[in-house]
Amino acid sequence: MKPIIHPSVFVAEGAQIWGNVEIGAGSSVWFGAVIRGDEGKILIGKDTNIQDQCVIHSDLGAPVVIGNHVTVGHGTVIRSCQIGDNVMIGMHATIMSGVAIGKNSVVGAHSLIKYNHRFDANSMIIGAPAKKVRETTGEETQLSGIACDVYRHLVTEYKGGLIKPYDAKPQP
Repeated sequence: MKPIIHPSVFVAEGAQIWGNVEIGAGSSVWFGAVIRGDEGKILIGKDTNIQDQCVIHSDLGAPVVIGNHVTVGHGTVIRSCQIGDNVMIGMHATIMSGVAIGKNSVVGAHSLIKYNHRFDANSMIIGAPAKKVRETTGEETQLSGIACDVYRHLVTEYKGGLIKPYDAKPQP
């Protein structure tokens, strides 16, 4: 099994993508992220950003499906689950196997979504353990799209050589 990654996808140095993984056009996988499709399939939609130090891993026979225009915040851990389009996942969230999150939802930073929980579209999901606290507002449903725009811009800057790493070698 070898990943199928659309040619427009940006994969930052140090990110690792293994096995039965498909990533759609315009998406990005950032520094230190690990995506392991060694036990089941992982599908990541279009224009989705998987930020630094995320871990996405499928269970045996149970896929991970992440929709289009999704933002997965730094340090998030995702197991076999379904995440709808236009979802914003805050930093260091943990989403366990069997979870389903409907489109236009927001998952708060550091939230822990336990096994097999289901959330309808437009859910504001917060806590450890996480629960739906209310419906998302119109402004909140735009958060993932705004973050996706920011990351598309960053991809352009990285690919264009405008952002460079520190070089610790002495300069002549």
